[in-house]
This record gives sequence, C-alpha cells and structure tokens, in this order.
Amino acid sequence: MSMKKVPLRQCIGCGEMKSKKEMIRVIKTADEEILLDATGRKNGRGAYLCPSMECMKKAVKSKGLERSFKMAIPKEVYDALEKEMEALGR
Repeated sequence: MSMKKVPLRQCIGCGEMKSKKEMIRVIKTADEEILLDATGRKNGRGAYLCPSMECMKKAVKSKGLERSFKMAIPKEVYDALEKEMEALGR
C-alpha cells in the first residue's frame, strides 16, 4: 500500500513547512476582504500561519500578509485576526 501524501504549507511568520491541518488559513476574498478561514474551505487566495501569537507577530513584522496578498493590510485587519486567533485559544 502506498502512503497518502500530506499537503504541506509554509507559515508566513516563521517560514516552517507544516501539514495543512495544523495551520490557520488567512484568506483574501474577491471583495478584497481579509478573513480567518477555520474550515480551510472558503474561496479566496490563502496564506497560512502557525497557530501561535509569536508567528502572528513575525508575520506582521515581516509584512508576510502584504507579500502574500500583494496589497496593503490595514492595522484593523491585524487586530481582528489577533482577536479571532485568541478566540480559537491559540
């Protein structure tokens, strides 16, 4: 029997490759809206973060989301993402 391939994604904060299921997906919708995608199934351009505040802070500092989505990200979006991440208990 062959082993099933595990999809890997790179964290925009720390740059580590981890399995897709371990990570939090941040998406940019067609309306240019930035959201956390807990299900991993919403439509939109995705970027992945480790489920830790440390990686979130690294992503903010290195402008990881700006690079991934090729647009400026307002501070309110980062604040909302931080609150959502805290609500997830990470």
